[in-house]
Amino acid sequence: MRLIGLDPGLRNTGWGVIDVEGTRLRHVANGVVRSDSALDIAGRLLQLNQGVAEMLERYRPDEAAIEETFVNKNPESTLKLGLARGAVILAPASRGIPVTEYAPNRVKKAVVGAGHAAKEQVQMMVRTLLPGSDAGGPDAADALAVAICHAHFRQTSQVYARALALAAAK
Repeated sequence: MRLIGLDPGLRNTGWGVIDVEGTRLRHVANGVVRSDSALDIAGRLLQLNQGVAEMLERYRPDEAAIEETFVNKNPESTLKLGLARGAVILAPASRGIPVTEYAPNRVKKAVVGAGHAAKEQVQMMVRTLLPGSDAGGPDAADALAVAICHAHFRQTSQVYARALALAAAK
């Protein structure tokens, strides 16, 4: 199973691809899609959408996971982040790739064990959980953390669904 994690931002959208084999995780690639701040909002959103689409074509993930938006004190910043998330979510959704969203605290708790972990802790744990990954800065590290979180909760939900199916069959 190949997963892509996405950490959306208007300037920088982090992405990270991992392979999941049973309980084993393997780093495939990670990076950042950047938008040109000299462009208008529509041009920047298009850059993000096309950049993520290129990663989807290159790495062909089976599923995508994205970090949910947190609310800023500045409504304009929150709106721009929401627009960036929309452009990023549209890339896998338009290709029929299932997209799951996770709250930032849930991602941190799944990777570090604490929901309010610092970015440095997330980067360190990503490097520990995915040997050979350089974690590529905070945006790519956050995206890899989202992918790790999805791998964990995806397996948990599959086990739960199988248990429910077995119980219903009895």
